[in-house]
Amino acid sequence: METTLDLPVVKDQHAFNLKRWAEACADPVLASYEFRVETDRYGHPIMMPPPGFDHSAHQSEIAIQLHALMRGGKVLAECPVSTADGVKGVDVVWISTGRITKARRKNVLVQAPEICVEVISPGNTHDEITGKKQLYFEAGAEEVWLCDVKGRMTFFSKANRTQAVERSILCPAFPVVVGN
Repeated sequence: METTLDLPVVKDQHAFNLKRWAEACADPVLASYEFRVETDRYGHPIMMPPPGFDHSAHQSEIAIQLHALMRGGKVLAECPVSTADGVKGVDVVWISTGRITKARRKNVLVQAPEICVEVISPGNTHDEITGKKQLYFEAGAEEVWLCDVKGRMTFFSKANRTQAVERSILCPAFPVVVGN
């Protein structure tokens, strides 16, 4: 005898992510924690400790450099982006004014910014960072940049997501090392 459960089906991942993100942001218990919160594809909150000093310093330096070099958009830190695997807080982004208008749904973007930057922490794994890079490209990023613990930058473009390019295409003047 086959039994089926009457469970809801997620037909629109972005709508589901937005609903669960709003609930998470309104939760007074989650708000009381001094942790960063993301969600997984099922809407479950994932809590992480705040980044360390070096991570934060790299984030700040990247944001300062992007702000100085890019026009026609905004530079944001810890930007919530709806992905196929829930809402992720991208360490640093640059998003054009036009994309903000199309992608913003309250406090979450349903399309990734043109540039998404992940600052790698000592606890990150290769698979974790590769997975995030893939999620950002799938969500519409033009470029994904990685900053290692020594401030060395690696740039990837949507044309070839697995092979690093020498410099950013969108911001070719961006330095290959930050924070030194």
